[in-house]
Amino acid sequence: MPQGSLQVAADQVEPMPFHIPGATGGTFRIQILNENAAAGVVTTIVHIPPGGRIPAHRHQAGSEMHFLLDGDLIEAGTEVPTGTCLTHAAGVVHGPHESRDGARLLTVQSWQSHHGNFDFEPTEDEAKPQGETQKVDQQAQESARAEAASPDRRGYS
Repeated sequence: MPQGSLQVAADQVEPMPFHIPGATGGTFRIQILNENAAAGVVTTIVHIPPGGRIPAHRHQAGSEMHFLLDGDLIEAGTEVPTGTCLTHAAGVVHGPHESRDGARLLTVQSWQSHHGNFDFEPTEDEAKPQGETQKVDQQAQESARAEAASPDRRGYS
């Protein structure tokens, strides 16, 4: 495998519990296939539990793509079929994401979390604890964007 490349068998990665600010309906899990933007796009499989709901939100650090692998997904009130690809540019509000019977989404992002700061800004009142948004370390996000944009950090180089 060339330097800067990565090969991961998803069935070899154990799903682990994953906290999403404002999410309701059970335990969300995630399989992290690649979390290092320097080795390519950040790739995960997000497991939405039956009855699960992720509030409408945005990511300021970069774009995000979801591909519905299996299960049912209601995106912003509209049911989408298995095999649907959803793409959201940085700063675009998307969701809520909901599932009646559970779903698995392949999620690809151009950014990563840094120092425990997950770039997730809820945009629904009920998702904001006591009327506030989830705080994001903007300096860490700016640093992540600059690092990802540098020619020697494009992944797969």
